[in-house]
Amino acid sequence: MYSMKKGFLLFISIITVQIIFAQQSVDAIRKDAMASAQQQDFAGAIQTLEQGLQQYPDNLELMKDEAYIAFLSRDYSRAQDIGKKIIQRSDADFQSYQILGMTYKAIAEYKDADKLYKEGIKKFPKSGVLYCDYGDMLTQYDNKKGAILQWEKGIAEDPNYSGNYYYASKYYADNNNIFWSTVYGEIFVNIESLSNRTTEIKNLLLNDYKNLLSTQANLNALKNGGNNFEKAVATSMLTAMETETGDISPEMITAFRTRFLLNWENTNANLFPYKLFDYSLQLLRAGMFDAYNQWLFGSIINKNKFDNWVYTHDEEMQTFTQMQRNVLFKMPVEQYYGNN
Repeated sequence: MYSMKKGFLLFISIITVQIIFAQQSVDAIRKDAMASAQQQDFAGAIQTLEQGLQQYPDNLELMKDEAYIAFLSRDYSRAQDIGKKIIQRSDADFQSYQILGMTYKAIAEYKDADKLYKEGIKKFPKSGVLYCDYGDMLTQYDNKKGAILQWEKGIAEDPNYSGNYYYASKYYADNNNIFWSTVYGEIFVNIESLSNRTTEIKNLLLNDYKNLLSTQANLNALKNGGNNFEKAVATSMLTAMETETGDISPEMITAFRTRFLLNWENTNANLFPYKLFDYSLQLLRAGMFDAYNQWLFGSIINKNKFDNWVYTHDEEMQTFTQMQRNVLFKMPVEQYYGNN
């Protein structure tokens, strides 16, 4: 009797679990799978998604998740097989191409990746992430000039996707184009302000400004041979130049940038509206430009001095930080004045 009762209860438990699972939404299944993946239980995540696909056959989101988790677990064969099926579907989205592209890059299938990205960009010409990943893939077989063309296209078509600014800023820094490295780097840290990459680009920006303030060669080259936007900005920056002495500091950079912004506002701001400069002018008028430049450069130059500045300007920094959290920085599509 006892064993029959125990068996009956076990049967009821199994049925209950099956009913609960059957009632799970796609979102709940995906959440469970991602939770397992975050714990490095990739096999469990895949199993959850496979069971989910039994409930929701051919669900695009579940298939994408399975391809992505297979990629994370380095099961590239599974990721590739699922990815190829997905992009054949009429409802395949840009993420479908992104996941398969990541898989091709991981196994160095560059010809297949090249074909895939071209197909994906043709289908989704406004997808910044596809331009970004395509450019990154091109660098893997040393086609850096091709890569920057993709990143520039990504900035032009999808100006609020941060990845293209990140790679373009680094590219221009490596190729001694300080102007575009600083412009794209600063846009990047305003779009993506709280990641490890943010700190990386802040360091890059500091080095750019050291070079910018120590020589006028880069700006003179743009003034004489750049496009109309480059000529206008370079002229205003050269007008703002003064002989700087001593070690670089946030105050030194702020003073230069303030002179540039005031000159820009009085000369070319109406001819070349640009969100990055408008935003800086907004901060300048609101009394937050010092805090902004401290946020950009202070902790990178000297952490102790930065901490002391924050301590003595607590209200000013809090006001800026609150504004930064509440106001989304967005670049308008029509304000692309790129290098290509």
